[in-house]
Amino acid sequence: MSGGPTPTASARGLCEFIDASPSPFHVCATAARRLLAAGYTELGETDRWPQQPGGYFTVRAGSLVAWNSDHALTPFRIVGAHTDSPNLRVKQHPDRLVAGWRVVALEPYGGAWLNSWLDRDLGISGRLSVRDGSAVRHRLVRIDEPILRVPQLAIHLAEDRKSLTLDPQRHVNAVWGVGATPGAFVEYVADRAGVSASDVLAADLMTHDLTPAALLGAGSGLLSAPRLDNQASCYAGLEALLAAQPRDVLPVLVIFDHEEVGSSSDRGAQSNLLGIVLERIVLAAGGTREDFLRLLPASLLASADMAHATHPNYPDRHEPAHLIEVNAGPVLKVHPNLRYATDGRTAAAFAMACRQAGVPLQRYEHRADLPCGSTIGPLASARTGIPAVDVGAAQLAMHSARELMGAADVAAYSAALQAFLSPGA
Repeated sequence: MSGGPTPTASARGLCEFIDASPSPFHVCATAARRLLAAGYTELGETDRWPQQPGGYFTVRAGSLVAWNSDHALTPFRIVGAHTDSPNLRVKQHPDRLVAGWRVVALEPYGGAWLNSWLDRDLGISGRLSVRDGSAVRHRLVRIDEPILRVPQLAIHLAEDRKSLTLDPQRHVNAVWGVGATPGAFVEYVADRAGVSASDVLAADLMTHDLTPAALLGAGSGLLSAPRLDNQASCYAGLEALLAAQPRDVLPVLVIFDHEEVGSSSDRGAQSNLLGIVLERIVLAAGGTREDFLRLLPASLLASADMAHATHPNYPDRHEPAHLIEVNAGPVLKVHPNLRYATDGRTAAAFAMACRQAGVPLQRYEHRADLPCGSTIGPLASARTGIPAVDVGAAQLAMHSARELMGAADVAAYSAALQAFLSPGA
């Protein structure tokens, strides 16, 4: 690949990233460790930010923004992704006793493909908010042991042996014991986290599939993992930022939480997070708000989210003559009704990045008779006024508990994003 150093992104690197990141909070912690190791400095949002140039990042719960600034007042080149994935999350009052079973009450987050979560060994991850004197501290939690299981109904008990409709209120609760043991679930999690249950003020807990990410298939050409949508983009974007050699642009990575539920939160793509960070970068460089506003329309955002590969068992569910293959390069996503933000200007910019990186480009359009998902692209673009292009890597089984992509696409995807952050390098 041409244009600067070869990206360090790899299929095995993505597997390690995903295995280390069972929740959005852990995605940010994993990315933060990598940034710190590369010499970046973490900044608190309530701190006064330094005037000297360098690599910096800031974290807002399950979202992170990182940038590499030489403090020239240049347009931004931004890669945006999201840290959250559909899953089953623990309810506020989780403890149940049903027919002698100890049950943890769960509910779907986002558009989880519920049948894929049945009969899997599930761990627990997330965050505890804990009283510390008169203050509150937030403690990451991760239990990589088979604590929970959502059992499937036996086929002999089903009314229709060909299919089973799952009720998200009644049919996705998990068993974790029988009789009077093992006690309250949050108390158990607190004990495993090394904190007193009486000090726990709030718990943001979710389940994760315990099977590690893996390469499979002939020649290990495929990658099977949970949360490819959208940790594959977080990883590719992070590696692209670290390898970028910008010329007359300022590279930025933003990974938002809550995309799967509409992005309407203090840290979603509809929040002020990205705009505030970009303005503070300009102000730290000695610029004014006028300078900031002038830079926005000259900037570009690549909304990096996964794309649908053509399914071999359901080819009729795809737009005719729009074959999307794994291990065939990044995917440019277009939707005339703006479920994706791409237009001709921004499509051309990403096509140029792929040429610079020496990787092929695929072009995707959704069937007009099927509802289309969306991304952070239209939301972040509308919020900031920055033109955006929607891109991704091809995969199967999107929103399943376990998904599938091409192993070679990891490096190609990251290389294209690196070139996008380093135009002309």
